[in-house]
Amino acid sequence: MEFGILLILGIGVFGGILGAWFFQKLHIPQVIGYIAIGLIIGQSGLGIIGEVEIPNLRPFSYLALAFIGFLVGGELEAKIFKQYGKQFTGIMLGEGLGAFLVVGLGSGIILWFITGNLPASLAGGLVFGAISSATDPASTVDVLWEYRSKGLLTTGLVSVVALDDALALTLYALGTTVAGLLVGGEVNFGELFRSLGIELVGSALLGVAAGWGVSNLLKHSRSSDRSLTLLVGCLLLIAGISITFHLDVILCAMAAGATLINHAPHRSKPLLETLRAFASPIYVMFFVMVGARLQLGAQPIWLWGLVAFYVIGRTIGKYAGTWVGAKISKSPPLLQKYLGMGLFAQGGVAVGLSMMAGQHLSGVEVMNGLDLGAVVVSAVTATTLIVQLIGPASVKWAITKTGEIGRNITEEDIIAELTVKDVMNAEPISLQEGELLSQVFDKFSSHDQLCFPVVNTTGACVGVISIDSLKSLFVEQEIWAWMLAGDVMVPIKQIVTTDTPLAEALETMHQMEAEETILRDPETLNPVGIFDLRNAKRSITKMLLKRQGV
Repeated sequence: MEFGILLILGIGVFGGILGAWFFQKLHIPQVIGYIAIGLIIGQSGLGIIGEVEIPNLRPFSYLALAFIGFLVGGELEAKIFKQYGKQFTGIMLGEGLGAFLVVGLGSGIILWFITGNLPASLAGGLVFGAISSATDPASTVDVLWEYRSKGLLTTGLVSVVALDDALALTLYALGTTVAGLLVGGEVNFGELFRSLGIELVGSALLGVAAGWGVSNLLKHSRSSDRSLTLLVGCLLLIAGISITFHLDVILCAMAAGATLINHAPHRSKPLLETLRAFASPIYVMFFVMVGARLQLGAQPIWLWGLVAFYVIGRTIGKYAGTWVGAKISKSPPLLQKYLGMGLFAQGGVAVGLSMMAGQHLSGVEVMNGLDLGAVVVSAVTATTLIVQLIGPASVKWAITKTGEIGRNITEEDIIAELTVKDVMNAEPISLQEGELLSQVFDKFSSHDQLCFPVVNTTGACVGVISIDSLKSLFVEQEIWAWMLAGDVMVPIKQIVTTDTPLAEALETMHQMEAEETILRDPETLNPVGIFDLRNAKRSITKMLLKRQGV
């Protein structure tokens, strides 16, 4: 049975959300749920997304990479690199070269031991090493966004995975070139470096031009909807131009995002938040497609041994390389200890490089009719599945150990979690309706309350006195000695209750032009609190600073 593209998209997005919900209940990052659903409906499962549908859905993957790259670039503010540029570059070189050396050497030895073909084994080792250096920015950053992470480790992870793509492409180009020489292929080094330079420099220049152009166009946009439409149109152009001229979509989009955030930070930050929410369904479908592409058919036993070494060797290389790079660049101890744990994810970049390597090495036979290109594609596909399951969990572990989870929040996030009861003054000082006005003024001068509930002999609140209602009596001190609180109080207008969501209460108070209100028990009418906008905002700020770790 053939499924239409719209039905596949619906199944993918809806199923991905259900998968994410299930894994979140198990305290596992949601991205694993997306990939698991992809496995179920993909080529290794029910076959709803098969070999025919995957090419048709490839544009969605490119668009998702453009969104991801742009938002990652939006995190790369110049002030970060002024402070930590040397450290992040050192870590990037350490983790990339560490994985390249460990995986390249080890996989070459394993291939030689199995096949006895030294040139093919060396070529395979170089290609495996180059591909292993790539870190998937999509799933790494998705975990950081999911858990609202903020801090030095989070900044380091975003910066390193952003730089990592260029290193992986460089190592891959050099590795496949040498591999081609080893297996007897003809290589033009001039053409190689020209193509690599065009891809890297061209991607960066296109991204910078796009980011600068969007920044200037946003100056003339007064509507948030129009600004979002402009930005989405720009990302579609970036993805389309990159594919047409064989540039790197992620690098181009990252350069555009970094240019925009540094050229117009105040205009771009709220827009980036809106774009992130808008792009959520695209992310879901992207990771579902990652799972759907994975084919886990029958493979030789020895290939699974190579897969196991690749995963272990890459993990060791990434972590050890990060530690060495952090040590040499004199990075803070927190980065030395934990940043390597966040760089295990492997995704679309590695799979794409393996596909290209498969084409270059398809004519190199290793044994029993199995060519080196097929070995590379099969092994990287299998390792991607394994690493995508452990990578996001490792990112979560790292940001948990450093206490950075839940720190990237705003006042709006705090307000959405609270009710009036959470920020009200739950122990208000009351006035008896028989108290003299002189005593009322004494309480106003000695307590930090803008209004006082007035209660009768049974404790029921019968009115309220605010500082505004006493202004006309300030100069008439001769009446303070005989006038009572009950004479100047005004009736209660309870606009909210203790259970009213804080966002709704703030909006209601704004509409009523009220600064404070008394809250009463609905049965006894006793005062149970005062909702004061000044104190509410103070409480929200304290909670925000506490959650951000300030």
